[in-house]
Amino acid sequence: MIERGEVRGKVVVLKSLVEYFNKEAGSGRSLGYTGLEELRRLIELQNPDVEISVVEDERRNPKDYDVFAVKAAIRDYAWRVGATLVTSDSVQASTAQALGLPVIYSRKAVQGKLKFESFFDPKTMSVHLKEGAPPLAKVGAPGRWVFVKLREEPMMASEIEDIAREIIEVASRGGGFVEIDRMGSTIVQLGEYRVIITRPPLSNGWEITAVRPLVKLRLEDYNLPEKLLRRLMERAEGILIAGAPGMGKTTFAQALAEFYARQGKIVKTVESPRDMRLPPIITQYSKTYADIGELHDILLLSRPDYTVFDELRTDEDFKLYVDLRLAGIGMIGVLHATSPIDGIQRFIRRVELGMIPSIVDTVIFISEGKVAKVYELSIRVKLPTGLREAELTRPVVEVRDFLSGDLEYEIYTFGEQTMVIPVKSVSKQSPIENEVAKVMPEAKVEVREGFLIVKLPRLGGRITARKVKLVKRIAEEHGLQLKFAPE
Repeated sequence: MIERGEVRGKVVVLKSLVEYFNKEAGSGRSLGYTGLEELRRLIELQNPDVEISVVEDERRNPKDYDVFAVKAAIRDYAWRVGATLVTSDSVQASTAQALGLPVIYSRKAVQGKLKFESFFDPKTMSVHLKEGAPPLAKVGAPGRWVFVKLREEPMMASEIEDIAREIIEVASRGGGFVEIDRMGSTIVQLGEYRVIITRPPLSNGWEITAVRPLVKLRLEDYNLPEKLLRRLMERAEGILIAGAPGMGKTTFAQALAEFYARQGKIVKTVESPRDMRLPPIITQYSKTYADIGELHDILLLSRPDYTVFDELRTDEDFKLYVDLRLAGIGMIGVLHATSPIDGIQRFIRRVELGMIPSIVDTVIFISEGKVAKVYELSIRVKLPTGLREAELTRPVVEVRDFLSGDLEYEIYTFGEQTMVIPVKSVSKQSPIENEVAKVMPEAKVEVREGFLIVKLPRLGGRITARKVKLVKRIAEEHGLQLKFAPE
């Protein structure tokens, strides 16, 4: 405002404000660095029409100040000396006006692109700026991208600090949200960009990673089978969307949230940061600005039909997902997993095994931006595949391919251990096993180290010389030596 000539005369900065920024910078928070840089530029300003001075407010102890105490100190000082308050905080401006103070409210819109946006082009998914290294960009589509070097010259620390300061300033003025500000790291949601800033001592140098979604899809764009669409509309209420980083999980979750909203459902999201691009009818809650208990109360009392929980990470996240699902709220959880079964395994040991199908009934695995696999879960009391003694019958969670109906995994307890057993490898026999089974159906077959090992039950059926001769011929045809063993 001084540079534009909108403020003239004597400008007073309270020393407690300097102390506050010093405390924030000492704690490693971006707000402190940004504030001190702004004050430094203010003090060094060479403008004959403006006299700038720092004054001390002797009535307060700046060591104990938080942000609200500092704002109160500034209002009190302006009220005592009859000064005009200059602020870009709408709440501070309203409070000062309620006290009868003259106020200049500054909320200058950002003109043009920010510095970090110049590294993006229409095909860029993310930009990676690291002190001492050339800027890099991830260009392409989910699952099909390449790293591109944007220039040969390495980024200087001062250059990255300047970019970070601009991002924090714009977010603080209402252009976005500072979602998390910790010692050494800051996460900002700025429009469609998710920006992660790290600095020493957390990292060995300043670094900025800016990510944006390239595409915004509707559920219809995924060309899902009619059977799966009916499932999503009629039965699926405990949904997991799993996949590796950058494969399009959040994009699919966003499309699913909009799909349910178009069906007349009340949909809310829990995110950190809030980077989904959703219509105003969908309320987006930030996990950063509320504890899990508060979110639990809000969602239970507001009773949405579906809640999208983007990025399940901690035990508290899973506990909230489970509590809300058991309360009857439809849940859509997004989590990182390298295979579809990994997403289910994240719930093992967090809840009782028999409750898993009540909490998660549908698992959708996303790979390269497409639905690669869909599982449905159910529970039965049965003898697990591969076991023979009837007394080993127990509750078994069955994981089936939703589209084909094939049983792919069984989850059950064996002793104190929870077993996740791939059933296809057990149930599908090799050709040699099939040949032996035709001759000796009661035998178990194993091929190991050049031997065909035929395990016979101790109280099994009749083993004739003819059967032994036929099995020996099968072994010779496959170039194996025959060996019989008791089961």
